[in-house]
Amino acid sequence: MADDELTIDELAQRSGMTVRNIRAHQSRGLLPPPEVRARTGYYGPAHLERLRTIQAMQAEGFNLKAIQRLLSAGNGSGEQLVSFGQELLGSFGPEQPEFMTEADIEARFGTIDFKALRKAQRLGLLRALGDGRYEVPSPTLLRAGEELVALGIPLDHALAVAEKVERSSRSIAVAFVRLFMDDVVGSAPLAKRTAEDWDRLRVALERLRPLATEAVRAAFQQEMSQAVEQQLQRLLDA
Repeated sequence: MADDELTIDELAQRSGMTVRNIRAHQSRGLLPPPEVRARTGYYGPAHLERLRTIQAMQAEGFNLKAIQRLLSAGNGSGEQLVSFGQELLGSFGPEQPEFMTEADIEARFGTIDFKALRKAQRLGLLRALGDGRYEVPSPTLLRAGEELVALGIPLDHALAVAEKVERSSRSIAVAFVRLFMDDVVGSAPLAKRTAEDWDRLRVALERLRPLATEAVRAAFQQEMSQAVEQQLQRLLDA
């Protein structure tokens, strides 16, 4: 047996799947059959890669029926789509989260009432893990809130601004993604996508990353400048 040949038990161990799941994927046509010799099936690197692709697709929320449809697309376009989707998600991946207790939060923000705590969770600033522990998905946003409170701004006012930022950011993100998907990715059938097409999309994605950030920053700076100017004028006119 060659070094890169695996029995189904070895494939299960390497992939982290159970033998039962591997057989189920095989029966659905998601996994090519093994090479059978002396009544033993042998799997290779392509089988392991396919199982990892299936796992990645399931992690992205695809059900098995959708996975089967994507993997059966011509020219390997289904797997290319999944790979591209992972790159797209990774391009704007979240920060590494931090973990805090209620005591940690109160040490940084002072006593927090139940209403403020619930609002912070609704905005995604905190995620309750139970037993008084919380995940902080964006430590940067939390530090910004901490700085605002340190300046003497009431926490409920800071949370109100955070809500507006979240709402505006979502609409901007949706607009950029829709622009990219509609005008760059397009609606051509998967089976007709070539390797060159996917390479072109990856290049476009690389250009989108800084472009989106720079455009939002420039627009925000311009709006901030105008807002500050208006507030200064009000003080002068008072």
